[in-house]
Amino acid sequence: MKLTFLVLAACMVNAFAAERLSLTDAVATAMKKHPMIEAVEAEQRAATHRVEQAKGGMLPRVNYQESYQVGNNPVFAFSTLLSQRRFTAGDFDIGKLNHPDPANNFQSQLIVDQVLYDGRQTKLNTQSATLRKNMTAEQERHARMQITSGVVQAYFAVGMAGAGLRVAKDAVKSAEASLNRAQSVRDAGMSTDASVLTIRVHLASMREQEIRRTYDLEVSKAALAEAMGVAPGAEFELSTALSELTNAGPALEELQKRAGDGRPEMRQAKLAADREKFVIGGSGNWFFAATVKWNLFNGHADKERIGEAAEGMASARAQSRQVSSQVRLEAHRAYANWKGACERIKVAKETTGMSAESLRITKNRYEAGLTTVTDLLQQETANLDAQTRLLAAIYDQRVAAAAMELAAGTLTGDSDVLK
Repeated sequence: MKLTFLVLAACMVNAFAAERLSLTDAVATAMKKHPMIEAVEAEQRAATHRVEQAKGGMLPRVNYQESYQVGNNPVFAFSTLLSQRRFTAGDFDIGKLNHPDPANNFQSQLIVDQVLYDGRQTKLNTQSATLRKNMTAEQERHARMQITSGVVQAYFAVGMAGAGLRVAKDAVKSAEASLNRAQSVRDAGMSTDASVLTIRVHLASMREQEIRRTYDLEVSKAALAEAMGVAPGAEFELSTALSELTNAGPALEELQKRAGDGRPEMRQAKLAADREKFVIGGSGNWFFAATVKWNLFNGHADKERIGEAAEGMASARAQSRQVSSQVRLEAHRAYANWKGACERIKVAKETTGMSAESLRITKNRYEAGLTTVTDLLQQETANLDAQTRLLAAIYDQRVAAAAMELAAGTLTGDSDVLK
C-alpha cells in the first residue's frame, strides 16, 4: 500500500513538473497562438478572396427570378391570356375585351449574363487585387518577425531575471556570512557594534534586492506568456541559456544591403509604387474600353484622375526613399548595439573576475583585522554590480543579434540567433 502511494506521488510530481521550453519552441508557440498571427492570417485569406472576386469579372452571371402580376387592364388581360395559351373564341366578345376579368400572370425566369469584353477591367482589377495580396503577405511577414523579436526579448528577460535573482540570493548569503564574520570579530574585541550594525543594514539592502528581483522574475514570466500568446501563469523551464554568442556577426555594409533587399517595409514600398504606376497605366484603357461612345468632354475628369495617380506615384517614390533611409538607420543601430554589447561583455568578464578576487582578499583581511567594514561592504556591492552588468551585457547582445536579423528582414523561427 505504501509503495503504491509513493508511485502515485512520483507520477503527480512528474505531471506538475514545469515544461521545458527552448527559445525556438517559444517562437513556434507564438506563431500558433498569438492573436496578431490570427489577425494577419485572416487578412491574407481576405486578400486571396479579393483576387478570386476580381477574377470573377468575366464569369457568367446566372440569376433566377419569380414575378407575379394581376390586373383587369384590357391590354394586359388580352396579352396574358394569349401568352399563357388560354385565349379562346369567347374572349373575342366585345364586352369581355373591354371589361375583362382580372388575369393573373406568374412568370419564372432564368437569366444568364455573359460579358464578352470589358475593356480589360477584369484583368486590371485582378492585377490590383494581386498587388494588394502581395502587400498583405509582406505585412504578415513583418508581423511574424516582430512577434519573434518580442519573444526573444521576453524569453531572455526571464533568463536575466532568473540569473539576477540567483545573484541577489548569493549576495544575501554573502552578507549573512559577513555579518557572522563581523560578530566574531566584535566578540574578539577587534571591532565595535557599529560594524555589526553597518553590515545588518547592508544585509537588509541585499534582501530588498532579492525581493525586487523575485517579482521582476514573476513579471518577466507573465510578459513571456503574453509574447507567446498563452494564458499567464504557465510554468516553463527555460532550456536555452542566456549565454554569450561567439560568432562575429555580419559587417555593417552587408547588414544594410540585406536590409534593403529583405525588409518587408522595403518590399511594401516597392509594391505601393508599382500599384500607383499600374493605376496610371490602366486609366486610359479603362475609359475607352468601358464605353462604346466617344467622349469629347467630361469636365477634365480623366485628366485630373491621371494627374492624381501621377502625384500618388511621386508620393510613393518619396515614401520608398524615406523607408530605405529608416531601414538603413535601424540596421546601423542594431549593428552598433551588437558591437557595443560584445565589447561590454569582454570588459564585464574581466571586471567580474577581478571583483570576485578582490572580495575574497578583502574578506580575509577583514577577518584578520587589517581592513574596515566599509571596505568589505564596498567590495560586496562592487561584486554584485559586476555580475549584474555582465548579465545585462549578455542580454543586450542576444537581443541585438535578433534585432540585426529583424533589421535585415531575415528573422524567423529557424534563425541561428535563437539557438
